[in-house]
Amino acid sequence: MTMEILARLPGPLLAWFRANARDLPWRKTEDPYRIWVSEIMLQQTRVAAVLGYYARFLQTFPSVEALAESPEERLMKLWEGLGYYSRARNLQKAAKLVAEAGGQFPDTYGGLLALPGVGDYTASAIASAAFGRREAAVDGNVLRVVTRLTDCHDDIADPKTKKNVRAMVQAVMPEKEADIRIFNQATMELGATVCVPNGPPKCGECPAADFCLARLRGTAESLPVKKAKRARRTEEKTVFLLLRDGRAALRKRPDSGLLAGLWEFPNVEGSMDEQSASAAVVAWGLESRAWKNKLTARHIFTHVEWHMTGYTLEVAGNGPAEWEWVDAAGLETHAVPSAFARYYEEAKRELER
Repeated sequence: MTMEILARLPGPLLAWFRANARDLPWRKTEDPYRIWVSEIMLQQTRVAAVLGYYARFLQTFPSVEALAESPEERLMKLWEGLGYYSRARNLQKAAKLVAEAGGQFPDTYGGLLALPGVGDYTASAIASAAFGRREAAVDGNVLRVVTRLTDCHDDIADPKTKKNVRAMVQAVMPEKEADIRIFNQATMELGATVCVPNGPPKCGECPAADFCLARLRGTAESLPVKKAKRARRTEEKTVFLLLRDGRAALRKRPDSGLLAGLWEFPNVEGSMDEQSASAAVVAWGLESRAWKNKLTARHIFTHVEWHMTGYTLEVAGNGPAEWEWVDAAGLETHAVPSAFARYYEEAKRELER
């Protein structure tokens, strides 16, 4: 029954997609470089957030060679605010490998999978859209569409479920190259715009409504089944926006771990009151001249949540040798992650006065 249901999907799905697909720039090309960039950016990021970054990225790095040759700091600054910065580093690692191979991307699933930062889904998506390979790309949207279509109550967090769904979708993929290139995109589009998460699916707009088992059985809103995630741990931090002679202090994060290699405002573990914060400033070899603002902020990562208490103050002294003191122009050239967005904006206001 399951395969019979899925086998009915390609025809109406592709017709629907050709008539209703969103106008997205990476759908207007078969260039593997541009498709690859879009797929990496779209990992764990909404389409609306990616559009501006995608255009700026390709304007700055119009070829894989340009990306390979870029200073890392420039790449990180361009990626600033997009999050999951390891994606950008892996992009450049992969770009260097492709550039060394004469600028030719691998044109098979296996070859693409060998590139840094490219997993099963991304390799399949690029192989199909750029090279017309029959490789099923299965993300959360596709899992939702297939489990609703087949009324499947298996846990989609279980790798076995994803493996089974991939095999089933692969079996019903069209044979014609033009259809192969858009089939994965069409299935994902259906999940993103019609068979939506976090609410009732728009069954009245769905090309598969007539044969969707979950719709017929009234189970669509309870699918897909996914076991609960572990609760995020919470970390308290005290952030210091230290100002001296029209400059602010920045330091570089370690080369590994969360937000590796990016710039941050000096901070310490724990939530400090002014007395404790003053002692921390002294420990850095600085003298407090004027306390200005207290700013609280919160930032959520996948597995951890930062609760930040921040202090803006004028100081005298140099601080640790590895710190950099930057003016407003210098702040613009350093990649400061969005976790520190509130303090970054405050620094800009202070330095531009």
